Order: sequence, then structure tokens, then C-alpha cells
Amino acid sequence: MGWRERKQDEVYSEDEVEARLKEELPTWTQQEGWLRRKYKTSGWKGTLMVVNTIGHLAEAAWHHPDLTVSYAFVNVKLMNHAAKGITDKDFALAKKIEDVVMWQPGKEPGSPLEGTPDDPRFKYVKYE
Repeated sequence: MGWRERKQDEVYSEDEVEARLKEELPTWTQQEGWLRRKYKTSGWKGTLMVVNTIGHLAEAAWHHPDLTVSYAFVNVKLMNHAAKGITDKDFALAKKIEDVVMWQPGKEPGSPLEGTPDDPRFKYVKYE
């Protein structure tokens, strides 16, 4: 059975996690049974904005990651505690977090939004 045939709360094997990460979330990794991602920021203000964004998404989804917060980064860890492993819930929330935190409207063709000015005073997330 491939990862596309999983039930919602069915735990993925390590190989299935790796295959899905490669296809959908290449900036995320699998380590010690968790999906993981480190977001680098330009300082405390950016870190707080990232934490608050993740907090809103997690609460709306009712699926809560573990966060490690420091001055210029936020580490995100996702695992379905009830299922004792990585499930579709973890991938869905990771994808939403990635899309929102890394959103750059100024780079979208035809967007009326210009995005953050290219000035270090206004940058808060370090985009990859």
C-alpha cells in the first residue's frame, strides 16, 4: 500500500514519510518519528510573528505541533500523539504552515500585493 491509500489516522512507515516529504514538503525532514522544519527569522519580532501564525493554524486545525523558539528561529515538530506516529493530519498541517509562513505575495504573478520591501528593516522571515 502506498501513502496515497492511507486512512486519515493510519501511521506512515518511515519510507512512506520520506516519499511524501520529497514530493510535497522538500524543506521538511523526518527525524525520531517527527516531521520537522526550522524557520529562520531576522530576529525576535519575526520569530513571534511565525509562532503566532503557527499557533493560529494549529488551533484552527485542532492539531498542535511542538515548537522550540529562539531569538532568530522557530523549530516545528509534528506527530499525531493519539496515533503514536506521523499521519495525514501531520502532513496537512505542515503543508498549511509552509504555505502561510513562506508566502511571498510580491513574487506571485499578477498579485496586487507587493510583499515586504526589499529592505533589512522590514524582513522578518529568511526565505529559502
